[in-house]
Amino acid sequence: MNRTSEQKIAQLDCWQSSVEIEPLSGGMTNLNYKVSAGAEKYVVRLGSDDPIHLISRENERSVCDSAFEAGLSPELVHAELGVLVFRFIEGQVFQASDVRNDLNLARITTLLKKFHLTIPHNFQGIPVMFWAFQILRHYQNLLHQIGSQHRDRLIELNNQAATLEKAVGKVDIVFGHNDLLASNFIDDGEKIWLIDLEYAGFNSPLFDLSNLASKNDLSTDQEMTMLESYFGHSMNLKQWRSYYAMKCASLLRETLWSMVSEIHSDLDVDFAGYTHKNLTRFEQAFERFQNEY
Repeated sequence: MNRTSEQKIAQLDCWQSSVEIEPLSGGMTNLNYKVSAGAEKYVVRLGSDDPIHLISRENERSVCDSAFEAGLSPELVHAELGVLVFRFIEGQVFQASDVRNDLNLARITTLLKKFHLTIPHNFQGIPVMFWAFQILRHYQNLLHQIGSQHRDRLIELNNQAATLEKAVGKVDIVFGHNDLLASNFIDDGEKIWLIDLEYAGFNSPLFDLSNLASKNDLSTDQEMTMLESYFGHSMNLKQWRSYYAMKCASLLRETLWSMVSEIHSDLDVDFAGYTHKNLTRFEQAFERFQNEY
């Protein structure tokens, strides 16, 4: 365990008793710990603002408060600079195979729609706009500036992103989560909780839906079912093309995010391997987009 982090957590003034601290796995932009304080259990997230990845911890705090009020996320019980403390949720942390379970996928789709439509009514603070294509431009510019080993690919990727943005077309705007890894869902046996809200902000619902599909390897039939459930109607070819273009953009965003993290992050993560994996998946998806849509 990081000794400095352990000391910082132990000295927080929110504890009413001595604490036991253990690290939690996961977290590619922050450090996470489970803390036992008497009979109570908490999760502590350590992470500062990250302008490179456009993360505002104040925005995250506001979203967490709103999501708890809506009954969608665990309670944020303490916040200070670089620290968020949540009540621990006893339950099953999902893996991708759990998301692909048809019953779970239906529950998640309902959860996402409630999140999308409810959060703006409770949210207080300066709203964040998470427009995938502007984020792609941000990362591309940054990769040029920092001399990334991938910079020779950026012109091609920029042109592909422009093609995708045009194909997505006009969109509705909701309040998205924008990072739908399976591990961000916890099933307590009665309901599914949504966690890790650091990228949350206004966006097209297509991003969350396609992000969920790409990060959890949904089949095309499952994607169709998910979209029909979310929108309440079957998708025509134009709508499906828009969705699939956003799916490609989601994969490209993950790729560029990882390219930047190769240089920017100090965490012990194989970002080079993560870049290769996501770049390959993007290339395959974009080829399908060109050939089929």
